[in-house]
Amino acid sequence: MPPEKTLVLTRDDVASVLTIEDCTRAVEKAFRIHGEGGTSPPGVLGVSGHDGGFHIKAGVLELNRPYFAAKVNANFPQNAQRFGLPLIQGVIVLCDAENGYPLALMDSIEITIQRTGAATAVAARYLARPDSRLITICGCGNQGRISLRALSSLFTFAEVFAYDLNGDAAQLFASEMAAETTLNINAVDKLEAAIRQSDIVVTCTPANQFFLRRDWVQPGTFIAAVGADNENKQELEPQLLAESRVVVDILDQASTIGDLHHAIAAGLMTREQVYAELGEIVAGRKTGRASPGEIVVFDSTGMALQDVVVAAAVYEESLKRQLGQAFNLGRQSSHANRAGAV
Repeated sequence: MPPEKTLVLTRDDVASVLTIEDCTRAVEKAFRIHGEGGTSPPGVLGVSGHDGGFHIKAGVLELNRPYFAAKVNANFPQNAQRFGLPLIQGVIVLCDAENGYPLALMDSIEITIQRTGAATAVAARYLARPDSRLITICGCGNQGRISLRALSSLFTFAEVFAYDLNGDAAQLFASEMAAETTLNINAVDKLEAAIRQSDIVVTCTPANQFFLRRDWVQPGTFIAAVGADNENKQELEPQLLAESRVVVDILDQASTIGDLHHAIAAGLMTREQVYAELGEIVAGRKTGRASPGEIVVFDSTGMALQDVVVAAAVYEESLKRQLGQAFNLGRQSSHANRAGAV
């Protein structure tokens, strides 16, 4: 029998049960299941809005039980300056995939931030050089922070370079994250010099024009390109992808909304030249980095299955801890048409 009520979870509820370590393990599991062919293709829909847009990502996973999740996220880059609101806001609906019952409605912000950083960490585990010591974070917001937290558990960084168009944001990132992680973090205003020294580069910005140039990137670098999640966003010079080993989260998405999309549009790459989806590597169907000297780009557009696996974990842990508020969303009044509304 389905549960009688739907659990409603706030961002604080989600954050209280979700750690980046747990999130990374869950996301790696989702990539592995996908790479083994154990999932239906996830779906994505984008809708433009005034000075921003919306996207819907949905997927199904067989976990402890069959789960469906659909995330509706709004992405408005000017929110902080105009309204004092987060850039990304939204909700996730988690359902029983066997009978459709809405199990939970939860805030999406924390899950989106953490599962994106977790995907970067999973990709780096398989694609970055194990001896990577220098990293540049481009974009010093929430995503830059979670990316550094996730990666610092995998690598011993000697130095971190923090870059943002807003120099104050880079300085704040450097001071706060240095205190939190005890890493040596330097805010920089010359991106080229930082990139030329780096073993790992993470780009997590709302840029609509590429800023990371091929000529800056040295042999052996791993790049996690996170910011391009719609067809108008771009962070990497197309030539950089064309001359690198490219791994994507979902090929259909990356070829239409990721940085890969721009390389294809420029005539420098085709879909067939993409080396692999990350799930294929996690599942052992393809190898990761071929040599210490190759440049590897992970084009991360955000896979719906990441949202499913993390939302399911949050739901199950919230039930154990008796978090959130439960509502009977489907309750009908006595005079309602029991055969369904007309």
